[in-house]
Amino acid sequence: MQFGIFSVSDITTDPTTGHTPTEAERIKDIVTIAKHAEEVGLDVFALGEHHNEPFFSSSPTTTLAYIAAQTTTLQLSTATTLITTNDPVKIAEDFAMLQHLADGRVDLTLGRGNTGPVYPWFGKDIRAGIPLAIENYSLLHKLWREHVVDWQGKFRTPLQSFTSTPRPLDEVPPFVWHGSIRSPEIAEQAAYYGDGFFANHIFWPASHTERMVQLYRQRFEHYGHGKADQAIVGLGGQVFMNKNSQDAVKAFRPYFDNAPVYGHGPSLEDFSRETPLTVGSPQQVIDRTLGFREYVGDYQRQLWLLDHAGLPLKTVLEQLDILGADVVPVLRKEFAALKPAHVPDAPTHASLVAAARAKKEEVTA
Repeated sequence: MQFGIFSVSDITTDPTTGHTPTEAERIKDIVTIAKHAEEVGLDVFALGEHHNEPFFSSSPTTTLAYIAAQTTTLQLSTATTLITTNDPVKIAEDFAMLQHLADGRVDLTLGRGNTGPVYPWFGKDIRAGIPLAIENYSLLHKLWREHVVDWQGKFRTPLQSFTSTPRPLDEVPPFVWHGSIRSPEIAEQAAYYGDGFFANHIFWPASHTERMVQLYRQRFEHYGHGKADQAIVGLGGQVFMNKNSQDAVKAFRPYFDNAPVYGHGPSLEDFSRETPLTVGSPQQVIDRTLGFREYVGDYQRQLWLLDHAGLPLKTVLEQLDILGADVVPVLRKEFAALKPAHVPDAPTHASLVAAARAKKEEVTA
């Protein structure tokens, strides 16, 4: 199982000091955070995509390429790549390029984002969000698997004898996770292609996440990709830790209360009870995370949000230290002991290349 962190790239005033980092500070900090994630033994770093304040990450592939040059084992991903407003041709090119530069340590999570105005900014109609996601991914999937593409759809100009360059590394495209909070159509899309399904798992109760993941698993099996419990599932989450749980709550409360996303709404206690947010001791995080398996089944990737709501870099790095030393080693051991042998691990470039070669040999045998 893979463990890691993701960032939504917000630039938020620290409510305890009044300090607002500059864009330059946050961009440099995110590189430091990603490198430290590898240093403490995490597997994955994922970065979101936004085109509006207070976020800075308008070009995740640029940042991830810079991080790739300074890391050796870290899997690099996106928390969201906007499949609706980006041109699928550009996505195909950018991520194939990143895949080469990172020696295959790349996958991506496709999503529609949570900012309505981004659609007209990029010449799209938000009312066509789901059809855009379906059509654009159909084209992206084809661009990575066919050398010469002829294509015609509803939302972009046709392609005639087009070849996306560079080609995917080893002719194996990056693995794709389809991310969604609320849309069953996206779970269906992930299942149809046999791709991964990433449930954001932050703002909604466990019952909602359970229904979405069950739908994906059922349809994954329906399309013949394997048994339902072999479907590839990822979960998001949020944690803040201290050795003493009361100290964790006290330290995190001002950040929660003033966060741009959920501040000035439900109390920290209510939000922690109704969603997967866990503020407390490392053991509480371990217990809560292990509990996710009870309603989503065996899954392959767990990512946490740490660097948000104005938390200073020093605090984020301390949280990473706790994850790496006290939480993830226990979770690795516990999840490994629980996982049946027939349930696959999270896909990597090496495993995808091996599977492609085995399939080719099977066809030619």
